[in-house]
Amino acid sequence: MTTLAANKPRAFELGTIQEYPVIAADIIFEGAAVGENGAGFARPLVAGDTFLGFAETIVDNSAGVAGQRTVRVKRRGQVQVPVVGAAAITANDGPLVYASDDDTFTLTAGANSPIGRVSRWVESGLCVVDFDASLAAETAARIAGDA
Repeated sequence: MTTLAANKPRAFELGTIQEYPVIAADIIFEGAAVGENGAGFARPLVAGDTFLGFAETIVDNSAGVAGQRTVRVKRRGQVQVPVVGAAAITANDGPLVYASDDDTFTLTAGANSPIGRVSRWVESGLCVVDFDASLAAETAARIAGDA
């Protein structure tokens, strides 16, 4: 192996923040769950998409071509969202949470996209979700395999 003999500047990412190119003719609103459309472009999440994270700001690419704009997403953290099926405090620290669109979250897997786990139940139908875009699909597959 050869060790460095001079400075070597490297391109570093912003930790839990990432930017993705947005599909053509769409708007991703701040706070939206963002999915990947299978062709590498970000969009408001649709059931079955790979979860990329939550949009930090609105991105209006309604008049643009694919990739003309990018969306900044938070890929990991905790977020308070309404969760269908989380009716009791027994939801604390456990159930997987899935998204069926950019603002609908549920405990039902079906064809939905895994985004994380309930961290804390707040009140009926409202939870703090511990999300991690890089682990969401992997976690769901592992748990399904353990069942």
